[in-house]
Amino acid sequence: MQLLANYQNIFTRVQVNTPHLDMGVPVDRGEFERFGGPVKSYWVGKFGNAQFGPIYFGTLGMMATIFFSIGFVIIGLNMLASVHWNPIQFIRQLPWLALEPPPPSQGLKLIPPLNQGGWWNIAGFFITLSVILWWVRMYRRARALGMGTHVPWAFASAIWLFLVLGLIRPVLMGSWSEAVPFGIFPHLDWTTAFSIRYGNLYYNPFHCLSIVFLYGSTLLFAMHGATILAVTRYGGDREIEQIVDRGTASERAALFWRWTMGFNATMESVHRWAWWFAVLTPLTGGIGILLTGTVVDNWYLWGIKHGLVAHYPDVHGGVLDPSLAPGAKP
Repeated sequence: MQLLANYQNIFTRVQVNTPHLDMGVPVDRGEFERFGGPVKSYWVGKFGNAQFGPIYFGTLGMMATIFFSIGFVIIGLNMLASVHWNPIQFIRQLPWLALEPPPPSQGLKLIPPLNQGGWWNIAGFFITLSVILWWVRMYRRARALGMGTHVPWAFASAIWLFLVLGLIRPVLMGSWSEAVPFGIFPHLDWTTAFSIRYGNLYYNPFHCLSIVFLYGSTLLFAMHGATILAVTRYGGDREIEQIVDRGTASERAALFWRWTMGFNATMESVHRWAWWFAVLTPLTGGIGILLTGTVVDNWYLWGIKHGLVAHYPDVHGGVLDPSLAPGAKP
């Protein structure tokens, strides 16, 4: 039993601890300096790197943070106002509170009356601006460090879905009312109503693809993470070294997957698979949302037309209207 427990290295056992913390590469002249820390935490090191900071914000980072804060505060104050400025009810009802978009009567007015969705437009403007500025910041930081730009382009895929839901599709539909409200459960309610209104989103082929890539992403990430954890006792967590100097960790991992799956991904290709699956999740999802209401009005009927909906036999001889059943009250 003790032997089996030794293999379950879920937490980091060996932590790098030096008297000098890593400040990173020098910042270019004319750039803001990094700030914050660095500090170390033993318990955080159990789950990942033990060092916090320093962080580089720069002009774009500061602007993005300020704009997002403005939008966030606008949403919070509107939710607080909806419960008559009662902080206890605000906390209690927070999951159900919402900042709704303008009603259909307002169409695409740039700034409708504040009490009819105007605050939603203002908050959405600031949050959208902050997200775009943060993307530019990520892109520039990647280039400054000589990295590839895989991370910002993956983030751009998520931004695509965000823009489809709150900007692109509402503009194509001619009304801000088609957008998603700000809020936790109201957002989920919007998703359910959206699916019902357009004939069951499950028959949307791009929604199907999005779910495939979503489940595939979790499976690939779990497979890769589990494999590396399983061979860290042989140094498998030092993946770069394993790539250039193949050791027993990589050989055991490859042998395991050849035995169980018939083939194995390489140290490099598994990350490429995971990147594509993750990126394609919001990308295909956004396409499916964009086509809903603009090209296809009812996905159930579309599915019947294209053979996607299963045909079930009429076992019970039709559905009886309850109002016409014997003994029903007029």
